[in-house]
Amino acid sequence: MSPRTLFRAVALAEAATWTLLLLGLFLKYVTHTTETGVSIGGGLHGFVFLCYVASTCFIWVNQKWSAGTGLLALASAVVPYATVPVEKMLDRRGLLNGGWRLADGGEAPRGPLELAQAWVLRHPVPALAVVLAGVAAVFGFLLFLGPPDTWLT
Repeated sequence: MSPRTLFRAVALAEAATWTLLLLGLFLKYVTHTTETGVSIGGGLHGFVFLCYVASTCFIWVNQKWSAGTGLLALASAVVPYATVPVEKMLDRRGLLNGGWRLADGGEAPRGPLELAQAWVLRHPVPALAVVLAGVAAVFGFLLFLGPPDTWLT
């Protein structure tokens, strides 16, 4: 899977889960029919949001984006559906072109972020297990904290 394919997939998934979350919020606060939509949509959206952030950071390192580009890509996840136009803009500008530059036979990694990325690309199965465990740990911790509207009470 190329950086472009990965980014497009997570950007679309992030936007799709916004729909589930917004539908759940509508059912809870407008129609006052059920809170189940928020529980399901919010949980899915939270998980995909974390996957989007992790994938975006990984692609940011690979593509050598500027700080502004990387931060824009990350910030787009906070605004409903914004990941889709940001993905289109990055694609149009050629900022998603190419393959994984630090994979076997590619460039030599420089610095700790590139060393970590090279290890991930050269050891995909254990890396996937570590990433999924990390995302699950963060997700589990956030579930333990409860819904964001209860954090300050």
